Amino acid sequence: MRPRGATLSVLPLAVMALLAVGFLALPSFKVPNAARPHPTLVVLGAAQYAGRPSPAFQRRLDHALSLFEAGGVGRIVVTGGRRPGDPFSEGEVGAAYLRHRGVPASALLAESRSRTTVENLRYARTYLSPHTPVTLVTDEAHAPRALALARALGLQANVSASALSTGVSRSYLLREKVALVAYALIGLRL
Repeated sequence: MRPRGATLSVLPLAVMALLAVGFLALPSFKVPNAARPHPTLVVLGAAQYAGRPSPAFQRRLDHALSLFEAGGVGRIVVTGGRRPGDPFSEGEVGAAYLRHRGVPASALLAESRSRTTVENLRYARTYLSPHTPVTLVTDEAHAPRALALARALGLQANVSASALSTGVSRSYLLREKVALVAYALIGLRL
């Protein structure tokens, strides 16, 4: 006969395992793209390599460029800092990329201190007038978490996400799902 406490301690683990399996089987969470972007875009940083945007960052920047070219967007804040010893920040690289593709320098702001999505949003907010609505530009997998963080920080935000590439890693997709579920379970603490 098993002690009663042993059965009770296994039950939460079994429930968590079942939830995890069910969760991993779920399709990606998606946030619908805004029908029309706000006049201010915030492009969330991604890696840059020796002054060039990574493929993921380039997709975000190209998406922001297409929104700008469609009209109605007057300002683009590109976010992202630098790794120790790196001469380039993501924000500076992204702003230069857009400038070279025809976005006027007067429409671009480079936030270059942040290293996380929360910091991207916090530091981008310092470039904005209070209550300025923004459209976040990121990728589909990152959009739900980014939007949740923006709203938790008090930003009036929507999203226009770039499509994911076919080569996106499963670990990235899993990390975004797990983080979003963790926010829902334990709440955002910013």
